[in-house]
Amino acid sequence: MPKVPVPPVISGDKHRSGHFSRREIVNALAAAGIGTIAGALDHGYVYQRRHLEVTRETIPVSGLASALSGLRIGFLTDLHRSQAVSHDMAAGAVRALLAERPDLIVLGGDYVTWGDRRYVAAAADALAPLEAPHGVFAVLGNHDDDRDMPHALAAKGITVLRDARTRVTIKGESLDLAGLRFWTRKAGDIARVIRGASSNLILLAHTPSRLPEATALAIPLMLSGHTHGGQIVLPGLGAIAAREFPVIAGVARREATAVFVSRGVGTVYLPIRLNCPPEVAVLTLEPVRPVS
Repeated sequence: MPKVPVPPVISGDKHRSGHFSRREIVNALAAAGIGTIAGALDHGYVYQRRHLEVTRETIPVSGLASALSGLRIGFLTDLHRSQAVSHDMAAGAVRALLAERPDLIVLGGDYVTWGDRRYVAAAADALAPLEAPHGVFAVLGNHDDDRDMPHALAAKGITVLRDARTRVTIKGESLDLAGLRFWTRKAGDIARVIRGASSNLILLAHTPSRLPEATALAIPLMLSGHTHGGQIVLPGLGAIAAREFPVIAGVARREATAVFVSRGVGTVYLPIRLNCPPEVAVLTLEPVRPVS
């Protein structure tokens, strides 16, 4: 997630570890000149960041084989397991997704915060119960290290895609999943990852900033997180911290490319969500209907 401006009352050490009290947060916000909304943000700390929603969307996908119509993908991202995001919060998200019984599960990265190795095993343990008929697949985010986190996920039976593509067969049709490293940005590099893929292709990219490249390559569907939906969405101002992204949250389309961006589960920088609840998503795919 992009950096959210942090009031100076919060010290650097506490900001980095995510360990700050409700009183410190509210006092800091008031000192920063936004005391009029401190009460709302206090509610965002106590309640809204824990109020998980299950988002259900139907996404038309260009070129999708008719046999794959109705395929249900469970999507969980930005867990950010840390002192601010407890095991109970993580486990609750996993239970909510499993209750939906998706056909396939995708994890979108940022399982811990700041690469904090103290929580790598805890994050993997929380995700371990995930299972689906056609597998569980993951990419890494900018907060994940490139060694311990993928190894911990793999040990739980989760396939981690790092500039790699894999194929599953569903109802006799091939479905390709291509996963990017966070720092893979150039269209040519992405093209090498998807080379040889079938027309039933899903790109897993932690950040929605890869949407222009996905559009240029006519990738049918991209799934992303990273933005947290802005995490703090202010009335009349919107998601200030996430304005740089082509899509902040939800379903969008650019030419032949559909994209879904999840608000994610956890928080970063400040343990607050305002008008932006955490979510897990269940995405039902269908072919794009021809225009009559």
